[in-house]
Amino acid sequence: MSLLPYLEIEAPRHAPVNAAVIWLHGLGADGNDFAALVPELKLASSYGIRFVFPHAPSIPVTINNGYVMPAWYDIISFDTDREFNKDQLIASSDAIHALIDREIERGIESQRIILAGFSQGGAVAYQCALSYPEPLGGLLALSSYFATAKSVQISPANQHIPILICHGTNDPVLVEAMGQNSRSALQKLGFKPEYISYPMEHAVCQEEINDISHWFQRLLGT
Repeated sequence: MSLLPYLEIEAPRHAPVNAAVIWLHGLGADGNDFAALVPELKLASSYGIRFVFPHAPSIPVTINNGYVMPAWYDIISFDTDREFNKDQLIASSDAIHALIDREIERGIESQRIILAGFSQGGAVAYQCALSYPEPLGGLLALSSYFATAKSVQISPANQHIPILICHGTNDPVLVEAMGQNSRSALQKLGFKPEYISYPMEHAVCQEEINDISHWFQRLLGT
């Protein structure tokens, strides 16, 4: 499998890279969407984190009248059930598995690789992280939902993966109930996710950035 195109932000040269965060963007965006947040996280260079921001392929999206745009999978309906193309979501998950494999080949221990995703990217991150065969360092879902909760095959290696869910209380795109339902689905599967809500819409706020930074520090600071 050829790797997805991606944007990469390395730790400063004087700090050896020993951790990686692979961050998936939302519908219609690309890997540049969250790259600007890296300086705002204010993470010490000693953490040695490499950030990888892959670009989703451009495909027709049904809910947008078939318009071709960057998307991890097609969304067929916009109701609360959020009908989607499962095969495409799984294919995107497999493509991210390949990026994780590459980080391991580059010398990063799997336990120091965190998978993050916003909105549609978060749905792929759920599937990808929970099914990966080696233990990962964490799963971060931002303003997202657990699309494959009823079908994902949980890897025993990631049965205890740290999970942080962040969601806006005023989100009109993915209402907060979808984030709360994701937490409940994870709990039923035996996970212990952390959940934080913010008074925002379908976006990212400064308080959330601070919480993400603290979470990264907790998981990768040693």
